Amino acid sequence: MVKRSRIVAFFLIILLLGGLMGGTTKNILNNIKLGLDLQGGFEVLYDVKPAKKGQKIDKETMASTAEALDKRINVLGVSEPNIQIEGNKRIRVQLAGVEDQNKAREILSTEANLTFRDANDELMMDGSDLVEGGAKQTFDDKGKPSVSLKLKSADKFRQVTEKIVKMAPNNQLVIWLDFEEGKDSFKTEVTKKDPKFISAPNVSQIFNQDTVSIVGNFTMEEATTLSSLLNAGALPVKLDEVYSTSVGAKFGEQAMHKTVIAGIISMIFIFIFMTWYYRFPGFIASIALTINLFINLLIFDWINGVLTLPGIAALILGIGMAVDANIITYERIKEEIKIGRTIKSAFQAGNKNSLSTIVDANLTTILAAIVLFAYGTSSVKGFATMLIISILTVFITAIYGSRWLLSLWVNSNFFKNRPGWFGVKQSEIHDIAENFDALDLPTRFDKLDFVKSRKIWFIFSSTVIALGIIVIAIFRLNLGIDFSSGTRIEVLSDKALTTSVIKDALEDVNVNTDDIVISGNDNNIGVARYKGVLSKDEIANLKTEFHNKFGAEPSVSTVSPTVGKELAKNAMIATIIASIGIIIYVAFRFEIYMGLAAVLALLHDAFFIISFFSITRLEVDITFIAAILTIIGYSINDTIVTFDRIRENMQKKRKIRTNEEIAEVINKSIRQTLTRSINTVLTVVVATLMILIFGSESIRNFSIALFVGLIFGCYSSLFIAAQLWYVLKCKELKKKGVLKTFKEKKVSSDQPQV
Repeated sequence: MVKRSRIVAFFLIILLLGGLMGGTTKNILNNIKLGLDLQGGFEVLYDVKPAKKGQKIDKETMASTAEALDKRINVLGVSEPNIQIEGNKRIRVQLAGVEDQNKAREILSTEANLTFRDANDELMMDGSDLVEGGAKQTFDDKGKPSVSLKLKSADKFRQVTEKIVKMAPNNQLVIWLDFEEGKDSFKTEVTKKDPKFISAPNVSQIFNQDTVSIVGNFTMEEATTLSSLLNAGALPVKLDEVYSTSVGAKFGEQAMHKTVIAGIISMIFIFIFMTWYYRFPGFIASIALTINLFINLLIFDWINGVLTLPGIAALILGIGMAVDANIITYERIKEEIKIGRTIKSAFQAGNKNSLSTIVDANLTTILAAIVLFAYGTSSVKGFATMLIISILTVFITAIYGSRWLLSLWVNSNFFKNRPGWFGVKQSEIHDIAENFDALDLPTRFDKLDFVKSRKIWFIFSSTVIALGIIVIAIFRLNLGIDFSSGTRIEVLSDKALTTSVIKDALEDVNVNTDDIVISGNDNNIGVARYKGVLSKDEIANLKTEFHNKFGAEPSVSTVSPTVGKELAKNAMIATIIASIGIIIYVAFRFEIYMGLAAVLALLHDAFFIISFFSITRLEVDITFIAAILTIIGYSINDTIVTFDRIRENMQKKRKIRTNEEIAEVINKSIRQTLTRSINTVLTVVVATLMILIFGSESIRNFSIALFVGLIFGCYSSLFIAAQLWYVLKCKELKKKGVLKTFKEKKVSSDQPQV
């Protein structure tokens, strides 16, 4: 008898959750901070250096510098700036949504050390003589913008003007901002059309007053900015720009639009596929995935995270991993139905037996994500943060949420004698009296021998790796500025671009390079790389010129040689740590040979991607490392599921005496998990393909690396990892004569329980 109350409860829960999500999603999306790549903005990394000889840079100095920068950002009117102290002598500033990036850069780096000097550059007064907060934007007698300064001592100003008057005809009181000893000189600057000093009035009489008016050739905006800077106070240190990136607002808007479309298309495909293949459980999974997406965004909002393009990619990837957890469970349930269990009994056994596999598969990806967060830059940290959140929410929605929703229907007895609702044909079901084991179920792949053909796959992989080594040795990797240092300029135009047009525009601002690539559907995006590191003034000039010529601000990134080396070093450390961590985890959960085989397969995958990028000459940047580590984390999923099934089948045999028995276990295990491997990789590959086709150009190489890596990751899980384990186990068998299988637990995590 069907218990309608459970079905009614299901629909009431769905209506409640739907109303909750519908009523809050808009506010959540509005609250989430968007990164520079999604709304435009400016990011800069400064090396903090002493302003005076003998000055020590300690924690207090760093804190006061960060505070001074925060005051300056208030001048810009930027809401929610991000200022981070990194290590002992670096400060990173992120200003998302800032409109005038040139002004932002200038205000941040200007030390604002105001000095009054004579014509011989001798110091008369400095900022310490000003009343704090006493600078105001005013107007002179002719109505021109000026800056009024309130002095602490009128008597000191009287003494200064008295000295200057006596120096006639060189009786100028020169007012400087950030005067550099040994480099700046009034006699040199006064001959220039645009001198560096602010003003140099002639002093013909002695003044005894506590207010000074700076009159220069100011615009209203310049006078306001100067007064605000002086009120914010001078920086206690010098700031040396070692890394910067700026993204035009138009770039950010386009990137956001494209990536959201890619995500929507991915979701629609996954929903259709899951419902078609797994029938009603697939429909439940689609509901759970929608809830999963909502929870991910909610948590990201709670932790005040900054959403970036790679972050959206991680969100889509996380949905694919949530699908993975559902597929593992549903394949288990289908196996239990096929051996003759009732729907209710199969549901309970399938959920129970899939738990450890899901946990093992996701923990390894979390490990890679944590390493990424520890060693990555800001955008990579955003990717890692979203990936970690996505994986953790899998346990809420896929393991508990979808199971709970499906249990309402299962326990209502609606599915009694209806296995077709779970995608199982009546002809596939055995009689429970046969005492048939799920591990002995026939598959459509029973004719495939994955171990026998191992030499073919080993030769193929070895050949590709050898070719990759040769190509890398000859051509090297096409390293982006993240690792090689330099400047990257990305131009967005309303019209089709050519390399000659970009080259001419660059030459107009004294930047000479032939490394120019045109892309975009309408050839309206141009990317130029320049080996030199442009200064802030050169970048400001370039941005202004390109805005006038192409109608939009270009995105400009600069990386100093020091930072480039650090990024490369950190990327290498991250890869090594992730690999060691996976070996330890897999060895602990399974056995050491499986850990070694898994990591060798993962390194094989990573090298495939590196070789592919070397051959295709695609640019390798910091997000490429994020893609590599993601593949390492995700590829291990397939391998762990296969090893998990190998462990089950090994436990059935108890002892292994021949190589053929090892091969039999491996073949059976791969066949039994092959459908799951294909389906999970298919959903994630399609999601990645949508990002590749419809997503932003700025993460195109990142998407390519993910796409290629997922395909080779599936290949290595099926044809490399288990086969490497076979070789290692055969050597162990030869040495020992007999292999005892894994110790059986009181209740095996995956052994079906009757």
